[in-house]
Amino acid sequence: MKIALLQFNTLWEDKAANLEKVAKLIRSLPNDVDLVVLPEMFTTGFTMNPELVAEDEQGKTLQIIQELALNKQTAITGSWVVKEENNYYNRLYFVFPDGSFQTYNKRHLFTLAGEEKVYNPGNKKLIVSYKGWNICPLVCYDLRFPVYSRIVNQNYDLLIYVASWPDRRIDAWDALLKARAIENMSYVIAVNRCGTDPNSVFYSGHSQALDYMGSYLQPPMTNENVKIITIEKEPLLKARTKFAFLNDADNFEIK
Repeated sequence: MKIALLQFNTLWEDKAANLEKVAKLIRSLPNDVDLVVLPEMFTTGFTMNPELVAEDEQGKTLQIIQELALNKQTAITGSWVVKEENNYYNRLYFVFPDGSFQTYNKRHLFTLAGEEKVYNPGNKKLIVSYKGWNICPLVCYDLRFPVYSRIVNQNYDLLIYVASWPDRRIDAWDALLKARAIENMSYVIAVNRCGTDPNSVFYSGHSQALDYMGSYLQPPMTNENVKIITIEKEPLLKARTKFAFLNDADNFEIK
């Protein structure tokens, strides 16, 4: 499967400009890309002003992403701000090439920025089935909580993180992504934004791709950048059979 990592400077709370940028980037991709991964809150930046930018579940952003997915015949994933029943969510969408979609509401809200004060947490994990792959998409701060991403019964092959992770803690980002790949024997794709927001928070990016042993398929990127990587299922399955570490893992349930 070919996956495009789109790392760019998100313009603050400017949905029109960000969607125009995303559309241009996606249209410029080769036609054989299977999945496009965008950052967290890619239409607005990591805003704590949901009342200014929130959309209905099937609002304009979804419609534009659906159109791009249909025209390019690729899946697209990333998160944006959604209002549902007077509650706000940092919601990840996984939009399929036919325009259908599945969603995941960010579970772990970033208390350091007060995210929990304005957004509601999700309560359901998502495993997406796409082109013979089982994919677990998560959002930014979820990365710090290994129990939530821990593989159970080998139920996913690819772990995705979309993020707005600041440079001041980028060493943790790099280390935790490598750990998630190793402990779950899974491919990991992580896409972060770059640039500086109005709160003077600098984002260096470091979007990256790792294999199931924690080796880089795409080393951390800086600045605005687009990279396409290819992952293959057979080597993953062979490694999981040869190094049967997952068979020795603890069984548990998350409530």
